[in-house]
Amino acid sequence: VSDASGCSMIALLHSGAAKFHQNLLPRARQAVCLLLCAGVLKGYSSIISRKLASHGFGASMAAMSSFPPQRYHYFLVLDFEATCDKPQIHPQEIIEFPILKLNGRTMEIESTFHMYVQPVVHPQLTPFCTELTGIIQGMVDGQPSLQQVLERVDEWMAKEGLLDPSVKSIFVTCGDWDLKVMLPGQCQYLGLPVADYFKQWINLKKAYSFAMGSWPKNGLLDMNKGLNLQHIGRPHSGIGE
Repeated sequence: VSDASGCSMIALLHSGAAKFHQNLLPRARQAVCLLLCAGVLKGYSSIISRKLASHGFGASMAAMSSFPPQRYHYFLVLDFEATCDKPQIHPQEIIEFPILKLNGRTMEIESTFHMYVQPVVHPQLTPFCTELTGIIQGMVDGQPSLQQVLERVDEWMAKEGLLDPSVKSIFVTCGDWDLKVMLPGQCQYLGLPVADYFKQWINLKKAYSFAMGSWPKNGLLDMNKGLNLQHIGRPHSGIGE
């Protein structure tokens, strides 16, 4: 979910957000690009055009003109990584917790929250998990627990003004797994509450499907291919190096 290399999820935003009121997310500028190219956003500003051009998306953004007002002030792009193996281990535990705060007017990334999380049920990462995510044992050893990370997320949300009732923000995810399955499932297992702001999100896959008429079975890879976009960053990495 990084500006430089994890840029893969924020474009199905405005019209997608208006129509998919319940679910949205992302990685960052590629997401913006996805929405824009899919025609979900009805107009685009020269500012976004220049930014995307700087990442190699200039040609496909040529049709951008005026960027419409957004329903949300901020889009919070989120992409968990979790313990995993083949066959799957249970319970899975979040080991990387990244959030990008994207300004809904300027499309600038204004702030980043990123922490690794110490797994407690299966503290030793499997070779499969490390190969898939790029996260090695030393990155999670000695890191805060999920409860501590959630407390820091809340502090970050407050510091960024995202808990102000007058500020409209929403999480954006590539699929429902992060906030429908992973976070509530682990919180239930640990007896932790789930903050209300995690209970509404935009699923980028649904926005893409609405715009393009087909479901992206392989997530971002299919969406990028469907829109002739080059993937940026490492797949299955919450935030780029």
